[in-house]
Amino acid sequence: MISKGCEQCAKGGKMVLFVYGYCDQRDCFYCPLGENRKNVTDVYANERKVESDEDVIEEAKRMSALGTSITGGEPQEAMAKTTRYLELLKDEFGEDHHTHLYTGITGGRENMRRLSEAGLDEIRFHPPVELWGDMHGTEWEEILYIAREEGLTPAFEIPGIRAEPEFLEFLDEGAAEFCNINEFEMSDGNYRRMQEEGFELQEGHMSAVEGSKDDAILEEMASHEKVYFCTSVFKDAAQHRNRLKRMAKNIRREFDEVTDDGTLVYGKAFADADRFEALGVPEEFYTVKSDHVEVAWWLLEEMVEDGDLAEGEIVEQYPTVDGTVVERTPVA
Repeated sequence: MISKGCEQCAKGGKMVLFVYGYCDQRDCFYCPLGENRKNVTDVYANERKVESDEDVIEEAKRMSALGTSITGGEPQEAMAKTTRYLELLKDEFGEDHHTHLYTGITGGRENMRRLSEAGLDEIRFHPPVELWGDMHGTEWEEILYIAREEGLTPAFEIPGIRAEPEFLEFLDEGAAEFCNINEFEMSDGNYRRMQEEGFELQEGHMSAVEGSKDDAILEEMASHEKVYFCTSVFKDAAQHRNRLKRMAKNIRREFDEVTDDGTLVYGKAFADADRFEALGVPEEFYTVKSDHVEVAWWLLEEMVEDGDLAEGEIVEQYPTVDGTVVERTPVA
């Protein structure tokens, strides 16, 4: 890994803070934002909708965040939110909490200074695709040097649409510190427009676009020592899964089992809590809810098999704040 932010992301230690859903200056056909994120003013910390500053801190603690990746829209409202959250995170977790910002605009010196003073460590620029190959002598070159002068680490983060040697030139010239190339992906938010542009999914893949790993990108760019190619498989298998594991470890109850995928597994019984007490079940193996009892899944199976309970179900769910259920398996 080239960047400290990438190292933390690979460990699942990077909280994703989405600050704003409007992009007044851009309308990228490949924008992956779905309906709940595009053209909204809502803030999300991972899957958590932020209602107060404390929500951001709670989400960071939920996953033992090592740092924060900030993304979102472009207007001045986004800058005000971003600087506030940067200051909040640094005040709570200290200077070791690494932060990076992903942005599709140059911003100018004043914004670079504000971000640096608020505690931003690293800024990753995503220039419009139509300007690729013609950025020297423009604001996109100038902002790299300005960001560095203001104490930030300047870099590029781009989708793997095609190989573009100009990014390597910026690296060799010392203007940018590194370049991250994300495997080109389709999502619910961009699927229709991507197809209109002639892109299709890779066969047997849920999101990767056909040709996003072609030889030109890998040979011309990803072989450079300051370029990192981030695959969709890596994002799912490492970044996302490791983040879930960090959460699960923090919030699991004594009877919850944490899977290799970072989900939580437990049993659910629709029985009176007195039944568990009468059977002498240790308190650490179950907890009473308003209309059911949650219990160690293996103990639920034993109790149903022995006739102590008529039925139940084994639940697998994400350790995220919304607790999305992955699977329910009846036990009878």
